Amino acid sequence: MLTPEESILLITRTIEDTKNRFRENGHIILLWGFLMFVVTLSQYILLRMELYRIHWYPNFLYPLGAVYTFVYFLKEHKKHNLPRTIIGNIIGALGWLLGANFMILGFFFSQKLGEAIAPVFLIFLALFTFVSGIAIRFRPLIIGGIVLNLTGIATFYFDWIYHLLIMSIGSVIALIIPGILLNRESKKEDV
Repeated sequence: MLTPEESILLITRTIEDTKNRFRENGHIILLWGFLMFVVTLSQYILLRMELYRIHWYPNFLYPLGAVYTFVYFLKEHKKHNLPRTIIGNIIGALGWLLGANFMILGFFFSQKLGEAIAPVFLIFLALFTFVSGIAIRFRPLIIGGIVLNLTGIATFYFDWIYHLLIMSIGSVIALIIPGILLNRESKKEDV
């Protein structure tokens, strides 16, 4: 049986281990931030150029990102044989579930969701960003999640043509900026 002090120490160590793993893998957050930025901005530009038949082609970059992420984590786990933490497992499972649902919704149900697809995606991404920030106690992710959630709700009030542009801005707020800050924090600790 753990004493209260030992329990608090175990929880603190679990959070720090998860935060360190996030720092080490901060480039994955940046990868998805830049991937979302490139895809949504490309789609917005294609729509503005009235290339409606091909505007969805950039979406095929998302499965490539998923494959890269899967292979990366598989190699990292084998290379370092790092212990897994419950918080890391929860964030990882939430990320994979969210990503799978994004792809399913985007590729198979975008017609049914219509104009609501971008706000729904932003709100779900905000949830993941916020929960990840809370789990590792990293304020930029928490703030990014809150701002992205408000942005997702506000997106309902914009004409659909601007949704992809708003999503590209959201990727900067929720993923790219926190990812850069997470990488900087990691490099400071390595020095």
